[in-house]
Amino acid sequence: MMESLSTILSTGLIAVGLVFWFWGTVPLVSDRSVLFKLHSLSVSDTLGSVCIVVGLLLKIPREWPLLVLALISLAIWNTVLGYVLAYCSTQGEDDV
Repeated sequence: MMESLSTILSTGLIAVGLVFWFWGTVPLVSDRSVLFKLHSLSVSDTLGSVCIVVGLLLKIPREWPLLVLALISLAIWNTVLGYVLAYCSTQGEDDV
């Protein structure tokens, strides 16, 4: 019973992660600003990736050190990359 519950939960988390991935691409075709598009894409990509990695953690728990490292790297890398992109896109606006 417990094994089937973890299988259902891990499959559900992976499916939710895939939904977040595809949901984040929808704003790319809108007429909003580039920063809005990048923000929505990076947030949904991070949430989707975290859901997928947690789903994999439930599916293959013996690989927990590698998957926890992936979770930490995702959280740090995506956050820092978002800040760098935002900073670079506003660089030069104050000079005018």
